[in-house]
Amino acid sequence: MCALCGMLAAEAHWSDPAARPSVFDKRRAPPTRRRERLERVAIANEVLALYGLKLSDWQSHCFVLANQTGQSEIVEHLIALWPTAELLAKRSCDPLDPALLNRLEQKP
Repeated sequence: MCALCGMLAAEAHWSDPAARPSVFDKRRAPPTRRRERLERVAIANEVLALYGLKLSDWQSHCFVLANQTGQSEIVEHLIALWPTAELLAKRSCDPLDPALLNRLEQKP
């Protein structure tokens, strides 16, 4: 099987909340997997922008992480995001770094 077919056939990851609809309020329509993925991408991009990186969703099956020079890597799940970010940024990327969190809190 080629890598592309392997990604398209992948099962939902445990970190995808839409895969577990029982945890949501029954009075509202359950969230869609696509909307949740886009919300996670937007949040991740707030942090990644400080490292010169950008994450995008690819057909709701994987993510593509790119740097400012156009290099990109496929990230299957957000769990693999930070090691891949360090490869593309060519430096340590700590999303819990106190200085980084302080910068994010000060953004308008």
